[in-house]
Amino acid sequence: MQVNIRQQPAFAVARLMLQPGEPAQVEAGAMLAHSYGMQMQSKSQGGIMKGLGRAILAGESLFVSTYTAPPQGGWVDIAPNLPGDVQTIELNGQYGFVVTRGCWLASSYGIQTETKWGGFRNLIGGEGGFLTHCSGQGTVVTSAYGAIETVNLQPGEIITIDTGHVVAFADTVQYQTRKMATGIIQSMKSGEGLVFDFQGPGQVLTQTRNLSALAQWVVSVVPSRQ
Repeated sequence: MQVNIRQQPAFAVARLMLQPGEPAQVEAGAMLAHSYGMQMQSKSQGGIMKGLGRAILAGESLFVSTYTAPPQGGWVDIAPNLPGDVQTIELNGQYGFVVTRGCWLASSYGIQTETKWGGFRNLIGGEGGFLTHCSGQGTVVTSAYGAIETVNLQPGEIITIDTGHVVAFADTVQYQTRKMATGIIQSMKSGEGLVFDFQGPGQVLTQTRNLSALAQWVVSVVPSRQ
């Protein structure tokens, strides 16, 4: 599978170029268009219980769609729900990547995904306590709210990132979740909640906008019913 991305960075669309008979896994509902003759099948990946784990715990769809190219090959255009960028991650089988809530968009058929516990504090923070772990060989397509920036951490290097701005990170990276400010008053004054402390080596992908912050802003400006 080859991926060509266009309309970056605000409204990115990814075209999955597939060889004859090649399948690709796509988040349900992400398909924008595809070449004629493409076959599609949707099912709960890993069975109904794992599918429920993806939907309820990791913020993904219950079902995953598999698109298979006809004998002449073909393509599938996919796009995320939110305005923002799309980026690929290449896995060589030596290490995997952890993708945060709602950021997995598609992957090569040789990639395995499973729901992973990301910490109770992260769950309380509203960012989703469960994460999606991708492993194997192939390409993972991730999406973001806003633009995507990549941080390359050297061995022992540490960086602190707000939980709502994390898209994905290599599983070679060590991490912990903690409160940014001490005490309720300081949290209210600063507007900061939970953060990730990442320690290298490895890559961390971030997004320049925060979906939870957007949701809070929308609630604040929508008139309440009397």
